[in-house]
Amino acid sequence: MSSENLTSSVADTNAGEPAAAKKGNPAGKVANWADERLGLATLAKKNLRKVFPDHWSFMLGEIALWSFVVLLLTGVFLSLWFKPSMAEVEYMGSYDQLRGVPMSEAYASTLDISFDVRGGLLMRQMHHWSAMLFIAAMLVHMMRVFLTGAFRKPRELNWVIGGLLILLGILEGFAGYSLPDDLLSGTGLRIADGLVKATPVLGTYMSFFMFGGEFPGDDIIPRLYIVHVLLIPGLLLALIGAHMLLLVFHKHTQWPGPGRTEKNVVGYPMLPVYAAKAGGFFFIVFGVTALMGGLLSINPVWKYGPYDPSKVTAGSQPDWYMGIAEGLLRIMPGIETHLWGHTLSWNVFIPGQLMPIVLLMIVLSWPFLEAWVTGDKREHHLLQRPRNAPTRTAFLAAMMSIYGLLWAAGGNDILAVIFHLNLNHITYFMRVAVFVVPVLVFILTRRWCISLQRSDEARLLHGYETGIIMRSPEGGYTERHLPVSEASAYTLTARQRDQVYDAGADADANGVSRDGSRIARIRARLSRGMFENNVQKPTAAEIEDAHHHADEVHELEHAMEGHSADGHQFDGRHPVDGEELRNH
Repeated sequence: MSSENLTSSVADTNAGEPAAAKKGNPAGKVANWADERLGLATLAKKNLRKVFPDHWSFMLGEIALWSFVVLLLTGVFLSLWFKPSMAEVEYMGSYDQLRGVPMSEAYASTLDISFDVRGGLLMRQMHHWSAMLFIAAMLVHMMRVFLTGAFRKPRELNWVIGGLLILLGILEGFAGYSLPDDLLSGTGLRIADGLVKATPVLGTYMSFFMFGGEFPGDDIIPRLYIVHVLLIPGLLLALIGAHMLLLVFHKHTQWPGPGRTEKNVVGYPMLPVYAAKAGGFFFIVFGVTALMGGLLSINPVWKYGPYDPSKVTAGSQPDWYMGIAEGLLRIMPGIETHLWGHTLSWNVFIPGQLMPIVLLMIVLSWPFLEAWVTGDKREHHLLQRPRNAPTRTAFLAAMMSIYGLLWAAGGNDILAVIFHLNLNHITYFMRVAVFVVPVLVFILTRRWCISLQRSDEARLLHGYETGIIMRSPEGGYTERHLPVSEASAYTLTARQRDQVYDAGADADANGVSRDGSRIARIRARLSRGMFENNVQKPTAAEIEDAHHHADEVHELEHAMEGHSADGHQFDGRHPVDGEELRNH
């Protein structure tokens, strides 16, 4: 080959550069341009292969997330026809019973959505049911997180975010069901006006600012609409985004088991498994919500009529998540203070404004209280069984009893009518029960958890009960026990031993008081209350001694004439292929 041809041949090659198509894919060019500037490919590759554990209890948070998505979708549909105005119009729609009745544009547009917009009533009811499901799923999800200790370091901030999400969800729900301006929602706004006015010194000014004058004013519906469709949804989206980012950053918690440690996650990757499951679960939530919206009537505003400040719907009740505030208001004694010509309505301010926030703050502060009492600074990615944290589990049970009692107290009039009881007797009973019942529930739940701990200890040391009864040569009867499986033993022992904090002496060797001795004594007292009665997991030596003793008993049993233990292999927990009972 001549030098000229060789030079031409080299010029026609890539000369060390990678081969590229003459005509590139436009979408690929755009993706490559974005990746070179943002590094999206590396980020996506890392996160799309992220592993998530698989357990049914982890789906509770997903229910809340997908319910919020359904809320956004149905809310966009409703916003196209709803008119957030308190201007008075005469209704001329298709609902005969209210035709010709003067009402606000908000209420008239709600009736039009329900009866004249194709699919409007379905969307209204789906929106309302998904709001119920959103708050309920968040509450149950937080209960799961609390019971399993998933709020411990490094997830304390995510726990607080969850509490704020519930608070915002409740406020969003209240603003939403107040928008139709019907008689029931107007009654709820009247209660809210009373709560605001009970604020010392500033109450009247705050009420006038909210309603644009004396209740009901002309501005509350437009202002609630902005709060409902813009302000609170924006905050919810921001907090949900922060919640999910922290979830990815901290990695997901998991239940203890073989192969699972504090430093790994055993489960399925985001793509393709987890994404497919999550996507399918969204359609399940959407379908169930659509089914409820189509078959189960909720908030039939046409039965209540337009709001009139001079009327109240008989047996009116708020949505269930407002029941705690309603119950507190109904059972609070009439306590007022008159100072310098002003009345301070403690019977409204304390139950309506102060106590709900106090109860929420107690729950949100628990992770920090527990970390301070235990002095535990380690990161925790393995979950705890509720029985292994008796005090925490009992505390949640007590809080649930308070919530249930106040919920029932909020319907004391309904209970009195249905069960033919005296309304005052119900109120007096609730005033005592909210202090007595939670204490009893706390004690019983704590003892129950400790009993379950003892049961786990017995299973580890002595094995599980096979149901096979043996008779000794002396005529005594005992039940055959067999060791639990290695996987069960791992699960039962995958927990830390509780350490009771010791405050030490109040003074040093020279009789000088130690700094912080009083706080240390408080911390020691709380530590003893939390952990002193707990049943700690057996040590390795105790388990070895118990198994050695069991082996000796097993040898003695088989050494006995007649082999009275025969049949234990048919206990349903072991393979029995080829096994036969001996003939006696």
